[in-house]
Amino acid sequence: MKHLTATERLYALVANEEDARVCTDLSDAACREVPGNFFRIIIASMFTKIGDLLINPKTVLAWLIVAVGAPQALVGVLVPIRESGSLIPQLVIGAWVRRHPVRKWFWVMGAILQGLAVLGMALAVWLLEGLPAALTVIGLLVVFSVSRGFCSVAMKDVQGKTVPKSRRGRLAGLASTLSGVVALIVGLLLFEGGADPSMRFYSFLLLAAGLCWFVAAAVFAGLDEFEGETAGGGNALREAVSSLGLLARDAPFRNFVIARAFLLASALGSPFVVVLAQQRGESAVLLGGFVVASGLASAVSASVWGFMADASSRQVMILGGGLAAVVCLFVAGLTLLNPSWHVSAWFYPGAFFVLAIAHSGVRIGRKTYLVDMAEGNRRTDYTAVSNSVIGVLLLVTGGLSAGVAILGTSWALLLLGAMGLVGTAWSWRLPEGSHTTAPHGS
Repeated sequence: MKHLTATERLYALVANEEDARVCTDLSDAACREVPGNFFRIIIASMFTKIGDLLINPKTVLAWLIVAVGAPQALVGVLVPIRESGSLIPQLVIGAWVRRHPVRKWFWVMGAILQGLAVLGMALAVWLLEGLPAALTVIGLLVVFSVSRGFCSVAMKDVQGKTVPKSRRGRLAGLASTLSGVVALIVGLLLFEGGADPSMRFYSFLLLAAGLCWFVAAAVFAGLDEFEGETAGGGNALREAVSSLGLLARDAPFRNFVIARAFLLASALGSPFVVVLAQQRGESAVLLGGFVVASGLASAVSASVWGFMADASSRQVMILGGGLAAVVCLFVAGLTLLNPSWHVSAWFYPGAFFVLAIAHSGVRIGRKTYLVDMAEGNRRTDYTAVSNSVIGVLLLVTGGLSAGVAILGTSWALLLLGAMGLVGTAWSWRLPEGSHTTAPHGS
């Protein structure tokens, strides 16, 4: 009987590994490296998720923009820049990545650039104030977001080459749970007082977040990745335009992109919940409540969603999307039907918490579904095309919801809740990800 290392024993426990049959979609050589790679990806993902939670545009950066004395209107551009900036360039990024048989270095590069951008934000907050500080932070957020695009494309491909299909959901879930626990602790420690945090506090918060990406890059660099396909690595822009044809040729993929587009409601609803809370009270304790709610949501739900996604990522998308729609509609209906009704400001961190749980399910479900849909370069194409299209739709939807918000924040939540219902229904029409077969024609 083969003697198992400590890493292999822990992997067998976490992954419920009873034999090697689960590793059917990887080569024998890649299969032998699964335990070590599994935990390297978890650790690297954990540090990036901690960093994400510490500079979350929906909470911390939004609060920071106001704290430095900049116009509050600038808060509205944070989430669209953070999301679309990393998604839209991925058609070109994906074509470039395909040229290289080993792709982990793209993830390492993206993580280092994100860390540098966040350290630049810390310096800006320390040295500048008012509009110059806010514009510098926003400019560095663009750099951060584009760098994130490299990590997004590379991660799905590397994960598909190093972790078996039926273990990818729990990998994402465990990483989110561990980072959520750490973020929860940080939120409780940093925001336990009632006084507004100083600029020194924000600088150190951003500094800690930036260092998280450097640690993640170092861990990911040790991944044992074997060479993969490099077909289709021609002119990046030409290949990007050609890849868009997948939306016309591949019906299962097209339906997935449509479902994902409507499920954007789970991400876009959160800032409006924060705005409603800010109208009730603006203390640092309330900001801490949102940070804690975000970390707690990941801690208590991500692993559950991850294990469920290994069984059916489609069902996870349905459940997460449905829950997000219900929260948005409930909060909107409550404030629209009785605007004068007094509700505690802490009601909103509670709603944010449930919405964060729902978004965690949507995120893990659609990521697992996409990775399971195809193999090789087709997986990279799927990731790049869907992310680029969603990035454009995110700007459109964000602009639409912002326009509706002129009528009132609750009306924007009502619109997003309706979108969530459509996304949930569309997800119901999808085939199971593990049984989805993509056409391989040109």
